[in-house]
Amino acid sequence: MAVPPFVLDKSPIDAETAKIAEEELNETPENIKKGIAELRELLKNDPTIYFKDDDETLIIFLRPCKFYAKSAYELMKRIADFKEKNKDLLANILPTDEADAFTNHNVVNVLTNRDQKGRRVLLVNCGGSWDTSKVTSDQLFRLFYLIHIAAVLEPESQVKGVVVIMDFDKLSMKQIAALSPSFSMRLLGFIQDAMPLRLKEVHMVKQPFIFNMVWQIFKPFIRDKLKKRIFFHGSKMASLQKHLDKSVLPKDYDGDLPKIDYTGANWYPVIGDCMEFYKTWNTFGLVKK
Repeated sequence: MAVPPFVLDKSPIDAETAKIAEEELNETPENIKKGIAELRELLKNDPTIYFKDDDETLIIFLRPCKFYAKSAYELMKRIADFKEKNKDLLANILPTDEADAFTNHNVVNVLTNRDQKGRRVLLVNCGGSWDTSKVTSDQLFRLFYLIHIAAVLEPESQVKGVVVIMDFDKLSMKQIAALSPSFSMRLLGFIQDAMPLRLKEVHMVKQPFIFNMVWQIFKPFIRDKLKKRIFFHGSKMASLQKHLDKSVLPKDYDGDLPKIDYTGANWYPVIGDCMEFYKTWNTFGLVKK
């Protein structure tokens, strides 16, 4: 059944997705049962961190760790540490805190359709359309963070992962100044250590020559696993289409679908509907002494 455009699909995974989950994530009834029981026990024996331990919550962390409870537990500890380290930005964060950035500034968007592999596609306009005086790099990070919490609510996205398109069209020194080493360290620390989602591909498109300055800032913090998933296309959309089918791309990227005529403003109510989940997510982390 097709899901309406601006909706989070919280339905259980179908048979085709279950097959992918088994092949790629070791997801079998036995491994699910074993992983949940072991992870619940590890959490019970660690008074320093708090996470809800219902099946649904534990599966969010077990899936990206291929149902190895110890790996999921380590991920949860890293998430708790990351939240503590960045508490000035992330403590008790809710979508309402960034309502203006979501609704009035088209920096972050999500394609209404999934790609040919069923993955969500996050679109980041970090070129000329990003007004850094209205949306700071700290706010940009908070937008990413809020979106990832919504994404983990989708079982299909937990299994199939997500893809990011970073669009640097008309990038200028203004945006380069905002993409600072501290922003790069925080973003890459989050992606590589503290994000319970499978980031499958990152596509850099329409980047001008001065993009090299940005890349030099990011490069030192990128580990091999992520490096292999980053692709540079410039203005060559045929290059992007080797990874994302023309049939799933909008005209903005020489695809077959209509030009994008929606923004984060269309997605904002969807995220707003998850307010209780955000409040719950905010309780996860280090136990306050």
